[in-house]
Amino acid sequence: MTTSKEATLHVYGIKNCNTVKKALDWLTENNKSFEFHDFKKEPATAEKLEEWEQHVPFETLVNKKGTTWRKLDKSEQESVVDAKSANKVLLENNSMIKRPIVEYKNGILVGFDEEAYKTQL
Repeated sequence: MTTSKEATLHVYGIKNCNTVKKALDWLTENNKSFEFHDFKKEPATAEKLEEWEQHVPFETLVNKKGTTWRKLDKSEQESVVDAKSANKVLLENNSMIKRPIVEYKNGILVGFDEEAYKTQL
């Protein structure tokens, strides 16, 4: 894994997530300098979620396919109706944030899409 204090990319996720591993491998293979932020060690903050929501809708950040979402009771799932309610649930369950999130100069990428990485990074 490449890390640098001068990294232009910041990658947020969980190290043992397969999608995060694919993204980190792609960044390394393509000589992209990045700093990795592990949600297990550095939980996302309300400010960071709000910053990301300047680039993507809150729905993009909520991983509804993962086990963390499925473990929520139905009323909790149904309570996620806007950014404020989503952020409350995401702050309590960082592993429910879709990952990886890659911050770059012009915005963010959520998830791993090789074509988007090629064109945006």
